[in-house]
Amino acid sequence: MDYSSYPRNDVLCIDMRSFYASVEAVKLGLDPMTVQLAVVGDTNRPGSIVLAASPTLKKKHGISNVSRFFELPDDPEIVIAPAHMADYLEVSVEITRLINQYVPREAIHQYSVDEVWVTVNGLEKQFGNRRGVAAAIKQEILENFGITCSIGIGDNKFLAKVVMDLHAKKAGIAECRYEDVEKKLWPFPVQYIWGIGSRMQRNLNRMGIVKLEHLANFPLTNLKKRFGIMGEQLYWHAWGVDLSPVFGNFTKTEQKGFGHGISLLRDYSGEEIAACVLDLCEEACRRARTAGKGGRTVHLGIAYSKETGGGFSRSRSVSLPTNITMDVYGTAMQLFHEFYDGISKIRHVYVTLDNLYDNGETQLDLFDDKPKKKDIGFVMDAIRDKYGSTAILRATSYTDAGITFDRSHKIGGHQA
Repeated sequence: MDYSSYPRNDVLCIDMRSFYASVEAVKLGLDPMTVQLAVVGDTNRPGSIVLAASPTLKKKHGISNVSRFFELPDDPEIVIAPAHMADYLEVSVEITRLINQYVPREAIHQYSVDEVWVTVNGLEKQFGNRRGVAAAIKQEILENFGITCSIGIGDNKFLAKVVMDLHAKKAGIAECRYEDVEKKLWPFPVQYIWGIGSRMQRNLNRMGIVKLEHLANFPLTNLKKRFGIMGEQLYWHAWGVDLSPVFGNFTKTEQKGFGHGISLLRDYSGEEIAACVLDLCEEACRRARTAGKGGRTVHLGIAYSKETGGGFSRSRSVSLPTNITMDVYGTAMQLFHEFYDGISKIRHVYVTLDNLYDNGETQLDLFDDKPKKKDIGFVMDAIRDKYGSTAILRATSYTDAGITFDRSHKIGGHQA
């Protein structure tokens, strides 16, 4: 492969090691790399997920981020810490600010709360080569936050991410140029490569593609025919080529819809679910009103408990775009009564409002009360913005089936 025509940048992919567990360990004055610590979403629920495990806990007991609280071994050395999502977000923001001292904001691409791409072109005079920049950032994060990170360095974002996953988590810092792809990446099975999930792995394996080397040497035309544009991307990634931007605004600005969902803490009956659906409609419509949008299509998704399994996902369009809570709620409950089997217990619900229009495009009927309903919604939003999300609620939110009170104390579904 002739790489002379492809751009070369100095890109770092920085991953905080066992981030949630590391933050909790530092708060407790413990060493994140030696303590056995598990971060549990809800310590009051035995079935709650272990959100993070320290490296030592992973190595000694094989605990992973899909383990359950009750699966933790009876080891007196294990420290259990409840999740504090607000703390993790705060530390993540502060780490980004630290990185911002090295590079401008447009050179930082936040991938997740604990992972970030950083383009460090032009820092040779201050820190030497790009490995020197990586070492300086790694040391500053450790000194300022007590957190160890792994850093992958590449000519583009794909190479930086993959070499971080495959090599830097053991070596601390690892580097991969275009010319290193055959040696450092090709020997690995395709499922180890970022962007290839279990379904794609099965499809590739059926075609005789087991390692990345096989993918790189598979005919491009056959991959395109089988997987379309995704097949072409897989092929070029196997050769280490990635043309995604390394500078600029990486934030998605186009909003496709406003949705809210929840995994319920217990099984709900068909009679109870109305309160939950109303709370979800309220939040989806609040976000739509804030964005100045209304939607014409309402989606309702229901998943039954494990005992019965199954569920349904249905949608219905309304005549005019709306962001009025009770209008969306009415349509959602029509869907529920039409498709619910009438027997099964319910464990997961989501409501989405999409097919969006600007508020100005909404036509109002002079003989209905939609303007008043909209005004009520905006007033309720203003009260919540000023005094908190639970400052004003509908009566159903105060019942045992309501979910707003519990959600108000959480971030991303976990305790703040």
